[in-house]
Amino acid sequence: MRWLRRRLGSGAGLGGDAERGSAIVEFVFIALVVFLPLVYIVAGFSAVQRGVFAANAAAREAGRALGTAPDLLTGQARAEAAVALAVEDQSVDATDVVLAYAPAGAGCDAAGSWTPSLVPGEEFSVCVMVTVRIPLLPEFIDANTATGQFLVERDRYVDG
Repeated sequence: MRWLRRRLGSGAGLGGDAERGSAIVEFVFIALVVFLPLVYIVAGFSAVQRGVFAANAAAREAGRALGTAPDLLTGQARAEAAVALAVEDQSVDATDVVLAYAPAGAGCDAAGSWTPSLVPGEEFSVCVMVTVRIPLLPEFIDANTATGQFLVERDRYVDG
């Protein structure tokens, strides 16, 4: 059996058990110091990016739903359903979503108090604001808001 140990190189002159133990400690230390923060950064970035995708898709789909609606009440219901589907598709919590409208030429900062009338040829913006929560941060930190904007031009040749 000794000849097998010497042949395989597990003797004390070739490193021994002490260096094997320190290699495990070094690996664990590197994993904790480097890999865990890296994984957290990737998870946080993907959460923010998911919110941006959700806001843009929700604004686009809500604009299309509202722009093709026969009246405002039906259009509002369609737009809210489209926003819910688009946000759910990106796995974002639907309680942190705001759907608002702004007149043509105004940004999403002016959205909220204005409502489109859906007359033929009308232009307006659909704005969707999604609050993104970073994993492992407290609930009161919600400064990460993604905003999606879509410009709707209602067809000039519609009945109504």
